[in-house]
Amino acid sequence: MVTPPALPGIFGSLAPILNSYGYLAVGGLLFLEDFGVPVPGETILIAAAVYAGAGQLNIVLVVLIGFLAALAGDNVGFAIGHFGGRALVLRFGRYVFLTESRLGKAEGFFTRHGGKVVTIARFVEGLRQANGIVAGMAKMPWRRFLLFNALGAAIWVGTWSAVGYLAGNHLDAIYAQAKRYELYLLIALAVVVVALVVRHLLRRHGRQGEPGGDPR
Repeated sequence: MVTPPALPGIFGSLAPILNSYGYLAVGGLLFLEDFGVPVPGETILIAAAVYAGAGQLNIVLVVLIGFLAALAGDNVGFAIGHFGGRALVLRFGRYVFLTESRLGKAEGFFTRHGGKVVTIARFVEGLRQANGIVAGMAKMPWRRFLLFNALGAAIWVGTWSAVGYLAGNHLDAIYAQAKRYELYLLIALAVVVVALVVRHLLRRHGRQGEPGGDPR
């Protein structure tokens, strides 16, 4: 029997869960995290990849289960946002001046540009857990969401599985650096979104200035 490897740093607390539940822990925690439940989905995926690198788990199964669980969890989040999210936002949005008109414009913007957000969001803490709910609330077409979500899940699971599988004892330092640069990714995403908004407003202003343009 292969002895489980010693997990470094913050991953050490997950060893008992992996030792007891293995693949079930990977699938269950990733599934729950991806529709907003505060559980360590990302870290359990990386820890499982470390176990796979030591021969304790099969890396192909870790990647496959991680991908399917992440995809399923985000689709649950999408359903929550699609069937209940907008009503909740409209109910409480008036307290922060979020009117139905403003929400409608936000939904339209997300429908046009949401694919980029859905794909990148997995690498940003907070966005990863909420992107399905926001996409559903914005009434993003489900097939479009599924496509970009699957792409993001494949890249995210593949990246972190490879890091865990290959990093071994250096994992803690690598993960710390990755989380440090996560802030820069979030800033870059915010810049992209702002640029798209500005472009949309400039185009709209240009159309209003044309003869017969839409005054709205």
